Amino acid sequence: MVLLEARRAGWGASGRNGGQLGSGQRRSQGELERLVGPEDARRLWDLAEEAKAAVKARIRRHGILCDLKSGALSVAYKPGDAATLADQAETLRARYDYPHIRAVARDEVAAMLGTGIYHGGSLDRGAGHLHPLNYALGLARAAGQAGVRIFEDSPATRIESGAQPGATTATTAGGRVRARYLVLACNGYLERLERRIARRIMPINNYILATEPLGDDRAREIIRDDVAVSDTKFVIDYYRLSADKRLLFGGGETYRRAFPADIKGFVRKYMLRVYPQLADARIDYAWGGTLAITRNRLPGFGRLGPGLFYAQGFSGHGVALTTLAGKLIAEAVAGSAERFDVFARLPQPSFPGGTLLRWPGLVAGMLYYALKDRL
Repeated sequence: MVLLEARRAGWGASGRNGGQLGSGQRRSQGELERLVGPEDARRLWDLAEEAKAAVKARIRRHGILCDLKSGALSVAYKPGDAATLADQAETLRARYDYPHIRAVARDEVAAMLGTGIYHGGSLDRGAGHLHPLNYALGLARAAGQAGVRIFEDSPATRIESGAQPGATTATTAGGRVRARYLVLACNGYLERLERRIARRIMPINNYILATEPLGDDRAREIIRDDVAVSDTKFVIDYYRLSADKRLLFGGGETYRRAFPADIKGFVRKYMLRVYPQLADARIDYAWGGTLAITRNRLPGFGRLGPGLFYAQGFSGHGVALTTLAGKLIAEAVAGSAERFDVFARLPQPSFPGGTLLRWPGLVAGMLYYALKDRL
């Protein structure tokens, strides 16, 4: 098995994401029931649960030191969102046999987070968070030990899919790989490599900062129970504590290739809206990564030929689901595609205007929803 890695393992958003190990999909179970029916909605939930379990199992099996911790708190940015989160939690408890989640009232959220800006939330003890780069590097080491040949700094420049398995090739500047099966796992970095699926995703950039170590007492004041946090804004804020008690705060997006010149300052303004008491905290690091979103925020799985598979568009929910994607594609390659097809059946609408005109449409939409967040 060969892996062509455009940069280094974990270089992109795989290593620079928020590290949140979430439950379910990016759409609620009620929305999925209306979109794909109750049977496939249940299958998607069960597969998402398997995804979390697979992450934890691989961490244990391969001894990956990535600070895995339990607990994720979703918080309501608007008053009406609190009832929505409570209803979703009750649905999971009552109809999906998931006892690990509960609604949290506004006062309790304020006590848990040291901020009064939220209107309630839901606490999911079955979800969690981890150090994403250490997890990605640990998987790369495990793959290498299993015999996978990883070629870093080897971006594919051309893909050719034949009529039969075994005729699929990937070309790089340094050579050519001919394979029985090929998997496109480029996500936000796909660019023009495969136009047939490029129009179904939109690359966006997201950013994270790390404060100085805050110490045990101050860290506990802002995230009392050491859980991962995300809000209900359209352009979400998400944050957690690192192992050395830094606040890792993600906020803000851009839609061009270039990152902001001052990422620290770009993200800090979002952090201070939640935690003005951290105005005196030094910002030690900041970084960004490129992910891919889909129009419906559901991942896109599929085949482009007898030997060409793809998985993309994880829309910020990829820590667990990318782990599962590899497993399901491996099953499909081995001849059992039933579980892969649960995802392949999901609608994959293209962005209006395709790859040429999708960007101005996205920016207009994002500005509209960002304005709604502020108002």
